[in-house]
Amino acid sequence: MSDAQIVLASTSASRRSMLEAAGVSFTIDAPNVDEDLIKDLLTRSGANGSRIADALAEAKALAVSERHPTALTIGADQILESGGRFFSKALDEIEARETLLALRGSEHQLISAVVIAREGYAVWRRTEIATMRMREFSDEFLDEYLTAEIPDILGSVGCYRIEGRGAQLFSEISGDHFCIRGLPLIALLAALREKGVLLS
Repeated sequence: MSDAQIVLASTSASRRSMLEAAGVSFTIDAPNVDEDLIKDLLTRSGANGSRIADALAEAKALAVSERHPTALTIGADQILESGGRFFSKALDEIEARETLLALRGSEHQLISAVVIAREGYAVWRRTEIATMRMREFSDEFLDEYLTAEIPDILGSVGCYRIEGRGAQLFSEISGDHFCIRGLPLIALLAALREKGVLLS
């Protein structure tokens, strides 16, 4: 097995916990990437959600890979798309309420991308999509949900944690649980085994 270091180019608590739970040893280095600028430029050019998620994941991986050239650097990102609209993370309770009201009773897609970089080059990538249908929950439920979940859900693009109370928001889900949480984990683990940093 290779002794190459694994670096996670993300400060996401969800991605960190998934890798830790899977038994992966890694360090964290936050990428210095202007995500809003990249997203805006690609949206203006007509890029779809998969292209945007992949570009953001790659930008993060490459930025951190430059600081750790011999390591395998993992960059990841997630885009929420509904009715042709891309949603961003809510900054406060008001924005979280607006997001959940916009998604209530409709279907959206969570597009999760992950890129591995080494020596400043992308050497592997994967994008997965989960389809989520949010139920017609009551205003009373929404009030109670926000009271219980703020501020924890502000780190999630859809304002929910599917592994917790957020499961109550949905009537139907199609897709991988890890993809929903923001990381195509099973494919990533296979790639890390292929590259010799995890036992096969």
